[in-house]
Amino acid sequence: MSGKSGTFDIVIVAQAGRLTYEAVLFVASLRTFAPNFDGHVYVAEPQPGPQWPRDPRINDLEAKGLMLRLGAQIVPFENKHFGASYPNGNKVEALAALPEARPFVFFDTDTIITGPIDEVAFDFAYPSASMARENTWPNPPLYGPGYDQIWRAVYEHFDVPFEQTLDVSEPDEHWRRYLYFNAGWFYHACPQTFAQSMIEIMTGIRDGELPELASQSFNPWLDQIALPVAITRHGGGRPPPALEGLDGEVSVHWRALPLFYAKATDTQISMFDEIVRPNRIKKVLKAYEPFRRMIYHGRGDKVRALFDQNHLPIREKIIRNRIKRERLWMR
Repeated sequence: MSGKSGTFDIVIVAQAGRLTYEAVLFVASLRTFAPNFDGHVYVAEPQPGPQWPRDPRINDLEAKGLMLRLGAQIVPFENKHFGASYPNGNKVEALAALPEARPFVFFDTDTIITGPIDEVAFDFAYPSASMARENTWPNPPLYGPGYDQIWRAVYEHFDVPFEQTLDVSEPDEHWRRYLYFNAGWFYHACPQTFAQSMIEIMTGIRDGELPELASQSFNPWLDQIALPVAITRHGGGRPPPALEGLDGEVSVHWRALPLFYAKATDTQISMFDEIVRPNRIKKVLKAYEPFRRMIYHGRGDKVRALFDQNHLPIREKIIRNRIKRERLWMR
């Protein structure tokens, strides 16, 4: 952190089920550990329509009421391009419903704020996103095309410069050489402008027939394939040092509670306990069985006891499998 970047808004997405309670946890964490944040907190909510076989709206009125009392604003949005077939598309379509030309930071709902997010020096003229990613896309076939050919084809298809995105400190065909983000957080100066680019690129990849992508799967990676192309188009790139607190001291993308209990530092666990302790938070979170059992009935402590947090397995899959073998996995 190196000084404030001015007022900006925060956007998350919530709908019926697990995301409702993740959203409560996010907003509660923001109010606990960033009490001076003075931007809008938008909880975007998809509305019923042809893209959803069931009503996706938040159906726990206690949870919705708590978020409103914590200062969040519920913003309805329509799914025109995605929906039940690709819920990750919510994060993009939600942006189109927000006020134009107001800087925003989007967070995945399975995130907690653990520090003064209002003091992070975002440069909204230089968009970026989380680098807490793994080698999930593309998956080059044995006889090609390789990473370079696949990524180059995507950028060229949308007339976005490619060479400037390369990390030349990494060797050819090493996945880290190519710009790839986790879509757990990203930011830009205008939600509508960014949504327009992301939707164009995502639908273009999904509906197009690029031969270099013929062997590739787009689900669930479509948003993360489009994100570096959109960010480059709008003059951004890899996050600068001023954003080191994200995925660090200022925010934690916990993703699944069993993984959080297994991997989090003692400080993060202590902060999490502070967020979920108040009775008004507890009353709402206990309505969701995985949270009730993991947080309040001790299952999370049992998961944590399985691992030495100073010597965790390198591969997350090993952690997941151990938790599942002990029948402690819940989400």
